[in-house]
Amino acid sequence: MIGLRGKWAQGLQPRSFTWIIKDRMAAAERPGGFSRNHRKVRRQEELIWLRSNGFTRIVSLLDSPHNLAAYSEAGLVGEHLPFGRRDELAVRLRQNYTRVAYWLDDPNEKLFVHHEEFGDRLLGFLGGYLLFAGLVAQGPHAIAAVERLGNRTLDATGREIVAAVLEHELRRVV
Repeated sequence: MIGLRGKWAQGLQPRSFTWIIKDRMAAAERPGGFSRNHRKVRRQEELIWLRSNGFTRIVSLLDSPHNLAAYSEAGLVGEHLPFGRRDELAVRLRQNYTRVAYWLDDPNEKLFVHHEEFGDRLLGFLGGYLLFAGLVAQGPHAIAAVERLGNRTLDATGREIVAAVLEHELRRVV
């Protein structure tokens, strides 16, 4: 990682950064931007910001393991929790939500969750987690919460993820 001075030493807040659970779990687009807009320098600046703001773990929902080595180089733990194929969605969601809940059980953990962009797959995953963890009681509440947090309407892709949590009765077992 490049040693920076002055205001750049603080890094750059990731685009669309939003708290999902205040001071415990936040989300945004992938550090460095998505696909063709991805920039290595911006990724480094955003990783500096995440580290300097106390994030302990970056959770990538991408299908591929892009950026995991960069997270490690920046002194952050990177986790890869892909959705998988559509027919694997319920199994993957249960596994992924269980891992996220396990990490959040540790008061020293502070998670940053991302997908390629701050879009419906990411917001759907987060809305589903709110249901899974019992932080909201019903599907419409989860959808309304992530629409408010994301400042956008959740489309069919995101709603399908929330519906899968309900349909397969994915709830945290304590």
